[in-house]
Amino acid sequence: MTTLTRRLLLTGGLGLLGAGAVTACAGPDSSEGTDAGSGPQDGADSQDDDAVGHVHGIVRDPSDGVVVLATHFGLFRVLEGELVSVGPTVDLMGFTLASGGRYLASGHPGAGSDLPEPVGLIESTDQGESWNVLSRGGESDFHALTAGADRIVGFDGELRVSTDGENWETLAIPAPPAALAMAPGTGEIAAATESGLLLSTDGASWETIEAPGLISRVAWADETTIVGSATDGRLFTSRDSGQSWSASEEPVGEVVALGAGLTEDGSVEALLVVDSTVLRTVDGGNTVEQLA
Repeated sequence: MTTLTRRLLLTGGLGLLGAGAVTACAGPDSSEGTDAGSGPQDGADSQDDDAVGHVHGIVRDPSDGVVVLATHFGLFRVLEGELVSVGPTVDLMGFTLASGGRYLASGHPGAGSDLPEPVGLIESTDQGESWNVLSRGGESDFHALTAGADRIVGFDGELRVSTDGENWETLAIPAPPAALAMAPGTGEIAAATESGLLLSTDGASWETIEAPGLISRVAWADETTIVGSATDGRLFTSRDSGQSWSASEEPVGEVVALGAGLTEDGSVEALLVVDSTVLRTVDGGNTVEQLA
């Protein structure tokens, strides 16, 4: 089911842990954790909705090039400047793309859903139209989630790693991650934490990376390119796996969701949700284009 909705995103008041914190977030059918004026509680399936709730993730689907938002009221696609809801209402706290065009997510079921609470790790093979539980249903709400060709990494109060989406190993990390991202190809993991940006090749040992400021959201654009949004509103870009950085000349604002990739000409594209707006930049945040 796809439904056109008006373009209002609720994003304010998020610190470093913000949407990535491990504290409980009520499901879409509850008034707890939902800002006043965030729209009807029956979710985004109604055309009368005027909000999609908090945005927890943003990616560009490589299969069709469409920008996708994971939100408090489910999945939305950005089409011609409008947000179009896709599939059931699920509070998608964690969201990532996996190999083979699969969507992976976590969070809480919406009203009328037969998913467990919390949903654990769920998978969609039809671009979010439907979801099924892979593992940890009723156990895990992964607020930070990322995946690569050979493993999935999530944080639900513990750092967990799986090679098949069903069996998990618990590993240690120096600080709770607000966001996790995995480099395509190499599988290197980046974790944005209150102790700084951490990198790991295996999820078991971590290195602290020096950055120009405290990074709250992080994404890989390719095997060596990291994009990070800082708590002071600036956007940082590194083309050498965090060894050196460039920063935007001015703050872009408080980024609550961040995605990255490369354009056809090799420019670094960053996708941002800032101040109720979906933005795109290809020059490190110095100029931005509004997508929705």
